[in-house]
Amino acid sequence: MTTKPNIIFIITDQQRFDTINALGAPWMHTPNLDRLVREGTSFTNCYATSPLCSPSRASLFTGMYPHAHGVYSNFQKWEPTWVRWLADAGYHCVNIGKMHTNPYDVPGGFHQRIVVENKDRPMFLDEHERAYYDDWDRALRARGIEKPTRYLRYGSDPDGYKKAMGAFVWQHDDDMHSDNFVGDTANWWLRERQSDAPLFLQIGFPGPHPPFDPTASALERYLDVDIPVPEVTAEELAAQPAAHAAFRKNMVSYNLDSVAWRRDPSREDLLRLRRHYAANVSMIDEKIGAILKTLDQRGVLDNAIVIFTSDHGEAIGDHGHIQKWTMYDVSVKVPLIFWAPGRIRQGATTDSLVQLMDVAPTILDAASIAVPENWQARSLTSFLESENAPDIREAVYSELTRGHIQSASEFICMRRDKRWKLVWYLGEDEGELYDLDSDPDELVNLWNSPNHAEIRRLREKLIQEEMIRNMVQAQSRPMEKPQPSMPTS
Repeated sequence: MTTKPNIIFIITDQQRFDTINALGAPWMHTPNLDRLVREGTSFTNCYATSPLCSPSRASLFTGMYPHAHGVYSNFQKWEPTWVRWLADAGYHCVNIGKMHTNPYDVPGGFHQRIVVENKDRPMFLDEHERAYYDDWDRALRARGIEKPTRYLRYGSDPDGYKKAMGAFVWQHDDDMHSDNFVGDTANWWLRERQSDAPLFLQIGFPGPHPPFDPTASALERYLDVDIPVPEVTAEELAAQPAAHAAFRKNMVSYNLDSVAWRRDPSREDLLRLRRHYAANVSMIDEKIGAILKTLDQRGVLDNAIVIFTSDHGEAIGDHGHIQKWTMYDVSVKVPLIFWAPGRIRQGATTDSLVQLMDVAPTILDAASIAVPENWQARSLTSFLESENAPDIREAVYSELTRGHIQSASEFICMRRDKRWKLVWYLGEDEGELYDLDSDPDELVNLWNSPNHAEIRRLREKLIQEEMIRNMVQAQSRPMEKPQPSMPTS
């Protein structure tokens, strides 16, 4: 058997950090993720480099911040870099599910891809030049199922559609739900696989990204579950920058991803949304359990590292918002778990600040591949091996530019250290500053507080210095494939 570890990398789309029972969410039913937590190492302060799919994933698969790799929207072309280095090192590299590359079907270093992308969007209507029918689209068509979209749902029941705010029960065969389809396809592929090469398998679940569309059986578990619901005050909304109001208006107007958002959803509305969202997460958890079982039956888990994370979070009503596009923790903080019994610490949790893209050099470490010197991503290997590992970051960052949804600000950048979170808006007098020691829920904006002016000025300066330093580093050392390191005995 090969000494190189098999690497199973599971990424969900738009999953909040507070959605795993074993990590402090008692309302959640996540027995398989709980197992990974109990038997692995969890990072409770992991931040995406952007609250948007493609920029975040581009950082994860290139090892650089958005301002260095240049991808700021879901419509810019990009594909992974380091997957092909794994392939060159002898790994059998396969993607099943969502990657959110552009174009959707670029090889990206994988030997094989089974592509499943957005749950709601009919590509020929929404994305024109990127029109693409993925493997799930074709499977739905073969089964004679018309893909549920905002247009189909609205046309059949406009009033019910608006009232639902993006939460619908899946109306077709359970196995054709996108998350079930991805999980079942991964299981089928693993059972059929014949290669003895070390495996790098990236599984991308489309959920719990909206529409929030669990099967009836999955939702039944949550029908009477009391899930925390935010109370958004007029004072909180008034203290937010104007960009937030513009974003909220766009979400009400644009009906994105089947979410007909409202400015003043009731507690009952939000609880219903959160129950659907939780059920989507539990569906994914169930499929992860089935995948782990299949991996075990095929002997892959005997020498494997399993990694679980998401590309960014989801507001579902917090701070008056839906989806992402802000720098609140609910939008940019994600779960991150490493599992490899006998190889990494078990039952360990660290609250050190890390970036989601730090997974990349950690994977290269495991595969004995050198990490490029110009990467801003930093390996997490020390945390996986030692309970006394020092912090690798003083602060984490996240970035967002103007688009069709966040349309009011040219550029937004977050800097979060252990105590302070500052959100800087390029060329604007407004911003956000939160004391996370006294205000962990980010409800009191101190941007205009005279007592915090110096704290604010220092962190604005640090943001600008960090961005300039990273761009200079990236350009002075063009990204090249590093030479493989010699395996250690």
